[in-house]
Amino acid sequence: MKLSFIVLCCALVLPLGCKKGQGGDKSSKSESKAKEGATAKDDKDDGKSTAGTPCEAYAEKLCEVVDEKSRTCQSVKTVTGLMPEKACKAGMADIEFSKKKLEEKRKTCDELVEKLCADIGPDTKTCDMVKNQTSKFPPERCESMMKQYPRLVEDLKRREAANKPLDAEQQKLIASGDGPATGPADAKVTLVEFSDFECPYCSRAANAVNEVKKKYGDKIRLVFKQFPLSFHKNAHLASQAALAANEQGKFWEYHDKLFENQRALKRPELEKYAKELGLNLPKFKKALDTEKYKKQVDDEIEQGKKVHVSGTPTLFLNGERVQNPTDAEAIGKEIDKKLGS
Repeated sequence: MKLSFIVLCCALVLPLGCKKGQGGDKSSKSESKAKEGATAKDDKDDGKSTAGTPCEAYAEKLCEVVDEKSRTCQSVKTVTGLMPEKACKAGMADIEFSKKKLEEKRKTCDELVEKLCADIGPDTKTCDMVKNQTSKFPPERCESMMKQYPRLVEDLKRREAANKPLDAEQQKLIASGDGPATGPADAKVTLVEFSDFECPYCSRAANAVNEVKKKYGDKIRLVFKQFPLSFHKNAHLASQAALAANEQGKFWEYHDKLFENQRALKRPELEKYAKELGLNLPKFKKALDTEKYKKQVDDEIEQGKKVHVSGTPTLFLNGERVQNPTDAEAIGKEIDKKLGS
């Protein structure tokens, strides 16, 4: 297993995002539904198992040893679903043996978490993330990660450093410029968003940020920064087009159009959206023909790199990286803390 894949699974501070080699999120949605369907409900009255068959009861008991949402638990449910009831009843009769075996298999994961948190810092956000994510890993993945431990811990230390709040100079850097922004310059809360119009996760973040804008209005300042990723072929031109729309006072409307049509971002479509929004089309086309905003897009990419932006979406709230940029409720809670409400 390559380290890049391990890090992707374990070390991303952003729960979701666009990085090189990633696809969309259809599988995660289907897996989520499958998990919901497979999970047995707890009896709220007496805590007893509500499993309907001996094999479901057996699986439920085994899943008490591991995280209910872990792949190990899902594998247990799959296997027990193929077993005859007699075998499940026999397993239930000696359930402690099976539980002990599972606990032994999980020891590597427990050791990995303990070792990583000791080296990174037990009170860090990265340690919390490691605890949360590793609980869902199968033992085999933990074993593979342990074999590459030196490189893994080095990467996590870099990520922890990147998660530290930005200093005043860095905050000023990313909040400045002629790019699109809303809200008063002296707002108590400033939210800076680095985004890519071709990234599906950025569309989710855009929806979350729109909800935040509606809720807080002029209580916050929102700054949008272009960060088109190199492997998204149409993203850079889409960013330039968005800035051309901003020149005509229609950035946010154009921004919404692009996220609504992420699979249609070639030059003809970009002109089509400009026409639909009533922009001065000759002026818009000239901006793209002359690459008027190419340097600004490149400059904003460099700004992002200076504050350790490596994927999209990335949000900073008063210089602190937002851990879940696609969750409006989570963002709102952080804003409330800053506003003191």
